[in-house]
Amino acid sequence: MENKGYIHIYTGNGKGKTTSALGLSLRAIGAGKKVFFGQFVKGMKYSETKTVKYLPNFEMKQFGKNCFIYNEPTEEDIRLAKEGLKEMKNILIDGEYDIVVMDELNIALYYKLFTVDDVLKALEKRAKHVEVIITGRYAPQELIDIADLVTEMREVKHYYNKGIQARKGIES
Repeated sequence: MENKGYIHIYTGNGKGKTTSALGLSLRAIGAGKKVFFGQFVKGMKYSETKTVKYLPNFEMKQFGKNCFIYNEPTEEDIRLAKEGLKEMKNILIDGEYDIVVMDELNIALYYKLFTVDDVLKALEKRAKHVEVIITGRYAPQELIDIADLVTEMREVKHYYNKGIQARKGIES
């Protein structure tokens, strides 16, 4: 069996991109694989950040403060994202983890916290067995072009539009 890692992208305006990456992570852990789940832009303590104490071979780290997507990113947001990408690049190269999730990477790119070229260089230098999952709306064409699997989540209907806020354990 080939020991090659592939690049997945989960993008689009629908719900479920991070959730899909978490589901794949859970499946990988069940198969004895080791997972690193890096979250760009996020700094709030979502329910998934608590799962690390329950799951073996699962590490999660956030590379953001609070969610700034309704404002302009600050210099600190940019600094944290760049430091996060540098750390993720080292993790990709090292090859200690079988699965590396770059959650909300596309959002970080959309807000120009770093460049697509920076990401492409990191992906190109990764250990060959490392499977990479990239999430977030607005996936740039350059990443779609190099990806092996691209799934677009499309919102058809969402209760948020009826005023239902994010619920703990479901959306947060």
